[in-house]
Amino acid sequence: MPVIHVCPLSRLPETVAASGASHLVTLATLGSAVERPAAIRAEHHLRVGFSDIVAPMEGHLPPGEAHVRAVLDFVAAWPREKPMVIHCYAGISRSTAAAYVAACALRPDWDEAELAQDVRRLAPSATPNRLFVEIADRLLGREGRMSAAVSGIGRGAEAFEGTPFHLALA
Repeated sequence: MPVIHVCPLSRLPETVAASGASHLVTLATLGSAVERPAAIRAEHHLRVGFSDIVAPMEGHLPPGEAHVRAVLDFVAAWPREKPMVIHCYAGISRSTAAAYVAACALRPDWDEAELAQDVRRLAPSATPNRLFVEIADRLLGREGRMSAAVSGIGRGAEAFEGTPFHLALA
């Protein structure tokens, strides 16, 4: 059964080890050094660099179409025999957005609002990056339903970092 695990950087090694993941998506600010766990082959590790912002800000790069396409392409190529881990620094915004987007892409039959509610239930602090989701919504032809679903769950509980969780895609 395909599973996507989400975690903060501080929990990356243990999440990869415990899940038996074969693929990894790192969403970090450009220039951030993230060590790839030895269990993940280099060609199975996608690094996407952008800041966790939703509007232009001097000195920062917001998520753009190229970032979302890179994640969508990587997820589409994932053989789904073993889990995938998606992480960002805190495991609250970029990684929850990418996991939500990945699940929507891989399961077009799933209801966007129900999936967003599942993310909220599994991760009370999850606050998916709205701009990343908005771009994916357009690219996936979801006609605003993904964006509306993420707006519907609102901002997550205050936290320094998110608690690891997983989405089962079966």
